[in-house]
Amino acid sequence: MNETLPPCPECSSAYTYEMGALLVCPECGHEWSAEAAEATAEAGPRVIKDAVGNVLADGDTVTVIKDLKIKGSSGVIKVGTKVRGIRLMDGVGDHDIDCKVDGVGPMQLKSSVVKKV
Repeated sequence: MNETLPPCPECSSAYTYEMGALLVCPECGHEWSAEAAEATAEAGPRVIKDAVGNVLADGDTVTVIKDLKIKGSSGVIKVGTKVRGIRLMDGVGDHDIDCKVDGVGPMQLKSSVVKKV
């Protein structure tokens, strides 16, 4: 076992090993490239900011700052709608907030269209 190998990003197992150009976790079977592990280690934690530059965190309450058309529906989320208990995540494209909007349901939002309350 090599002490310089990073732990598994999926299950945090310390028993990772090299197999060719990949790193492998024997406990969960996850495989990833060594270059990706080095890039994420150097980048540090991702900071997500709202439209005016406030840092967002899980559980924050935000307000929508522009009308949002709901894809696949004729509905609209109006300006000023409060969204409580957001969860930050890496979503599709640049959608980085997972939340439930009252009257609409679960959806993903871009941090560029919300403002922290």
